[in-house]
Amino acid sequence: MMEARSKAALRPPATDPARSAIMRAVKSTNTRPEMIVRSLAHRLGFRFRLHRKTLPGCPDLVFPTRRKAIFVNGCFWHGHDCKRGARAPKNNAAYWRAKIARNVTRDAQSNSALLADGWDVLTIWECEIKDLEGLAARLHAFLAGSPRSAAKRAGGLEDQQALNR
Repeated sequence: MMEARSKAALRPPATDPARSAIMRAVKSTNTRPEMIVRSLAHRLGFRFRLHRKTLPGCPDLVFPTRRKAIFVNGCFWHGHDCKRGARAPKNNAAYWRAKIARNVTRDAQSNSALLADGWDVLTIWECEIKDLEGLAARLHAFLAGSPRSAAKRAGGLEDQQALNR
């Protein structure tokens, strides 16, 4: 009985049918930004696997032979510090702040786990999709570069976070 109450407390309150339809339409895979990044990577000549569930965080694009993974994150959903990511929901604000904070924490844990396993990680934000030339150059630099050396791997989270900005 107590468990049922605590789960109910975590659920957002009931909303109108229009809002439910909008939220139901939000996708987690094959989003427009993801499709743009996939198309660019393919045009640059790189081949990849999608949504490898065996890796921490289930990266959107995985380049197994290069040991590189790319996440394509929505600015709002993953708490980016851009204009779109800084928007605060007006309804049920406490719930959404907590949810986005959990997403940010989970993303950091996934990146750390991948780095610890010897993977290079790149996060591409939804707001970065507007500059296709810059994005293509960034993708090429990340994918064409050699994997990190063992020395970089030891303290790599800070290096990777700087690359992801």
